[in-house]
Amino acid sequence: MGFLILPDSAEGSAIAEAVPGRPTSQVITHASGRPWLVGEWDPENVVEVTDGPGSLLVLIGCTTVDASQLRQALARARTLQDLDALVRTVTGAAHALASLDGRVRAQGTVTMTHQVYYARVGGTTVAADCADALAALVGGGIDEELIARQLLVPIIPWPLAETPLWRGVHRLPGDCFLDLRPDGTHHAVRWWTPPEPDTDLRPGADALRSALVEAVSARSRRGGIISADLSGGMDSTSLCFLIGDSGPAELVTSRWEASDPAHDDWLWAERAAAELRGAEHLVTAPEDMPRWYADLAVPNEDPEAPSPLIRTQARQLAQVQQVAERGSTRHVTGHGGDELFAALPTYLHDLARSRPMAAPRHIRRAAALYRWKRLPTLRALLDARPYGQWLAASADSLTAAPPLPGEPTLGWGGGVRMPSWATPTAVETVRRMFRSCADAEPLARQRGQHSALEMARECGSAVRRVDRLTSRHGVAWHAPYVDDRVVEAALSISLADRARTTPYKPPLTAAMRGIVPDRILGRPTKAEFSAEAYAGLQRHKRELAELCDDLRLARMGLVDPEALRAAILGLHISARSLIPLDATLACESWLRSIPASKGTTRFPGGRR
Repeated sequence: MGFLILPDSAEGSAIAEAVPGRPTSQVITHASGRPWLVGEWDPENVVEVTDGPGSLLVLIGCTTVDASQLRQALARARTLQDLDALVRTVTGAAHALASLDGRVRAQGTVTMTHQVYYARVGGTTVAADCADALAALVGGGIDEELIARQLLVPIIPWPLAETPLWRGVHRLPGDCFLDLRPDGTHHAVRWWTPPEPDTDLRPGADALRSALVEAVSARSRRGGIISADLSGGMDSTSLCFLIGDSGPAELVTSRWEASDPAHDDWLWAERAAAELRGAEHLVTAPEDMPRWYADLAVPNEDPEAPSPLIRTQARQLAQVQQVAERGSTRHVTGHGGDELFAALPTYLHDLARSRPMAAPRHIRRAAALYRWKRLPTLRALLDARPYGQWLAASADSLTAAPPLPGEPTLGWGGGVRMPSWATPTAVETVRRMFRSCADAEPLARQRGQHSALEMARECGSAVRRVDRLTSRHGVAWHAPYVDDRVVEAALSISLADRARTTPYKPPLTAAMRGIVPDRILGRPTKAEFSAEAYAGLQRHKRELAELCDDLRLARMGLVDPEALRAAILGLHISARSLIPLDATLACESWLRSIPASKGTTRFPGGRR
């Protein structure tokens, strides 16, 4: 899927005529007859209605909303803002697009599973669902200075990642819609704010269950064959049982066995499979799937930006081809559950202010669990810096050692770092970016809420990007946990309830009671995948090291190739030390795939 969103003007029509491949594109027109949406989409994923002259409303994606609901909303709308009430009820994940008396409303999802980009083309604003399509229109190459920020780990913090890597292209914030006007101007209008975490667990779990049922139904309602991960973890297992209950789709589950003999996901996956009667279960041995870090030298098929899931990308594509052979066209994954259904320690900072009588018990429990010392914990709790100041101050710690396991992390996010192989020029470039954000506002008022929403958006963006790759193999990739309505329901539950240590993931456990068998909901363990990372690196480290012979990042002055080679070939006593490799290798793989990266801008710089 890929499409342009054009204003209702002669300039918009001229741009449509210049689009490569225009004669074979699908087109939805404004009431004036001028082209409005131009591109490619699955007709089964489109709900389109009109209401009199000048009024059109389209959803492109998966949703349970039908044409009658859209028509009623459109009939009541006199302005673009009048559609706010409708989009707040859209289930699933979809672009919401309206053409109302010559004005266009265009938006994706809050969690960025569906995104809107925009650019000025010859004095007229044009939008699209992918950045590279607009980059081709405006002729802007890669902004090579922004490549430096792609080396950050574990994430690129809000709002640093909001600027696309392509010059002249802008990303619409997830909480806004784009108002496109016939005169070629545009405005970003905020329509969404995060919920307050003030709902108790029981009613919150009821709302979460309803949102998840609708989210899964949006994928399964078409019937046919639908595939899903069944790793044995709670997130994927819950979705499999929801699919099994929702009908009418036939379920095919997919699982690859772990290399680590102590890994017990297989046991819980088999218990779940025994209860999912009527489903087909695919189980693949480790030697029959690509190892982690495979095919990084193969050109990246996604020109938007470096892959967010680079280490497992080859395995995911192999899995998609496997389920496609079974007839699946939609694959459901449990990504997003970890981000939503447990609270990071940052919630303690909020709890100490909102519920001071209850906070000490939570703080003592966390201090015992993480082995925090009293004075650093008190200092972290008293740090009341607003988000922008905290982010700007983080520039000073970009090259510091990662936070120690016993160090309290109660700020607005985790310890963001640059890798040891980044050059001084790369580090200083990123420091300037951090310091320029001193006035930035957080995604939510509370630190715990901000962190959860930031991670959900990061996950949603990854889902969108992976879907672009898997859809080329005939299988759409879905993550119901990062649907907007699901995220809203999860974030509405109090942080204290989300942070309970028992049961595991309290909101999801409570929501799935009666759907997932109790003996599976009560799983007391959680597996980890460091063995897969070590085995993959061992298998592929020679070919990864060979990338350093002619490193694009080194040509740009951002990475010391010998320091990176040493990190690839060296010993890693903890799997945590592998995390910085992901961002750098993803960036290098992407640069080798983009002809436009052969620009004239260079970063001077040497070794650190």
